[in-house]
Amino acid sequence: MRVSSFIAELRFCGLLLPEQAAAIEAHERTRPFSLHYEIRTLLYLGITLLSGGLGVLLYEHLDHLGHGVVVALMALLTAACFAYAARHRRPFSWAQVPSAGLLPDYLLLLGCLLFLALEGYLQAQYTLFGTRYGLALVVPAVLFFYLAYRLDHRGVLSMGITALAAWAGLSVQPLSVFENQLLTGAVSRAAIGLGAALLVLGWLSETRRRKAHFAYTYLLLGGNLLLAAATAAMFGEVLRPAGLLILLILAVSAGLFWYGQKTHSHLFLLLGTAYGYVAFTFGLFLGLRFLGGEDVVFGLALYYFVASTAAAIWFLTHLKRLAGTAAHV
Repeated sequence: MRVSSFIAELRFCGLLLPEQAAAIEAHERTRPFSLHYEIRTLLYLGITLLSGGLGVLLYEHLDHLGHGVVVALMALLTAACFAYAARHRRPFSWAQVPSAGLLPDYLLLLGCLLFLALEGYLQAQYTLFGTRYGLALVVPAVLFFYLAYRLDHRGVLSMGITALAAWAGLSVQPLSVFENQLLTGAVSRAAIGLGAALLVLGWLSETRRRKAHFAYTYLLLGGNLLLAAATAAMFGEVLRPAGLLILLILAVSAGLFWYGQKTHSHLFLLLGTAYGYVAFTFGLFLGLRFLGGEDVVFGLALYYFVASTAAAIWFLTHLKRLAGTAAHV
């Protein structure tokens, strides 16, 4: 509802005097407009374009500059970004630390991206880590986790978790990427285990009050990793028994749904419902195979999808009420 229409309705109901309505309308016309999200989007875009443009520029002038100059420039830029972020850091606290400003936050993010580029360049050009590819992933993971906690940056924490997940997958089956065998039992078990560990870390962060605001990132990435890996393993039949995977997915989905209601998060409600629906549907049709022929399964499937479609519509229309945000809209 537009503000003017809302004010007119309040005046019609006798809840606002004319002079009050005029003052509110004048305030709405003259109050500052926030550009917070627009500026953050431009900064994210700027960092992406800058890092990509530097890579293209260095690649095109590599013959003139030489590898040593390229490495030195990247190292200096990385060190400068980290030094600026460290210089403007706040005193460490296990509670959420107020941001030092947009520029230190985004320069820290740029420094992490440049560090990854520098490490990749050194590995490609000088084989810095040799065939120890896991070490090449452990180094940025440890660095990013330290920076995330020391400088209180959830974006860097996400990068650390991503590097940790890549290290876990590469450690359990080093040649899976090169052999185009991404979905294997070992990789699935590692992903499920790491996802469970991240969920526990998120729970401990919130209950122990150790960077409690990091719990959202841990639970979101850990829950997605565990549920996606378990769902893929369930469909790909790389882990047995399927019933145990279904129960695991349903249990974690229920936990995310509960957390979404607790924190009034639509995203967690949607994640828990979507993964839970897929696992329940798979388990249902897996059980229907033993009850009758294809005609029976097909007939029950029609009724099930009609009912589930109606349930999905009801869920989406009552999402705000389920999340406890209906009163705040």
